[in-house]
Amino acid sequence: MAPIRSTQELVERARLRGPVRVVVPAAESETALSAVLEAARQGLARPVLVGDAAAVSRLVEELGGAPSSVEIHHEPDDGAAARRAVALVRAGEARIILKGRLHTADLMRAVLDREAGLRTGRLLSDVLVSEHPLAPRLVGVSDGGVNVAPTLPQKKAILENAVRVFRRLGVERPKVAVLCAVETVEASQPQTADARALAEMAERGEIEGCDVVGPIALDGALAVQAAQAKKMTSPVAGRADILLVQAIEVGNVLGKSFTWLAQKPVAHVIEGAAAPVLIPSRAEAAADKLCSIALGVLASQEKP
Repeated sequence: MAPIRSTQELVERARLRGPVRVVVPAAESETALSAVLEAARQGLARPVLVGDAAAVSRLVEELGGAPSSVEIHHEPDDGAAARRAVALVRAGEARIILKGRLHTADLMRAVLDREAGLRTGRLLSDVLVSEHPLAPRLVGVSDGGVNVAPTLPQKKAILENAVRVFRRLGVERPKVAVLCAVETVEASQPQTADARALAEMAERGEIEGCDVVGPIALDGALAVQAAQAKKMTSPVAGRADILLVQAIEVGNVLGKSFTWLAQKPVAHVIEGAAAPVLIPSRAEAAADKLCSIALGVLASQEKP
């Protein structure tokens, strides 16, 4: 499978794999409903909507859809709607969860429930995918949505989750850059030691299926000319597919910069649960949420 090189191609590739049942807890969200209805029109999704049935039906009609064409479960309480969505996934009646109007914490509480949730034993982490600002290909950022200050073992798990997602996007051996402010190990910046440790783990085969460089700054990770100016010899330098950040603030800012500075479409998925979980920002457009649904469709497939 050739690597996916744009968000438009991401949607097209997902269309070939769909439609997949997508459950939306607290579905009274205009952008989430717009995205899932468009995903249904394009053959990516079969919507399963959980929320206040009357309010959801009205909103579906206002958006040009037919309430009779979608499955609606009446559950007006946000927490209960999240639990119902998780139960539908556990029962095999849905494959992807797309956050609706409810807060992320309410949804994740249901996803992480030890008895009734979607735990697999793996760490959960958010993988954002957007279009590379300098080249015709996709680039990923992780983790800017779940893990606040990950430890070294957690960073390894976050890295492995991101690699798993990119392999499903057709990148056979993803290149991973562990971002820091500098390219050398500095005692005053402990993240640099973690970055070097992750690169050494990959060299020893403890992290499989990818090439890792670190510590490395953003310019050296994304721009070939910057990597050459800094005399970097790693094959990852300037050509990174995945940008591994070491604190949630960095991932959050970097991820939102694709939308608000580079004006690029984005998609993101939580990897590590028993099913893809999509927690787009409330400020994201319906088109971005459609891209997230497409990413979820591909992330829900076993790698060919």
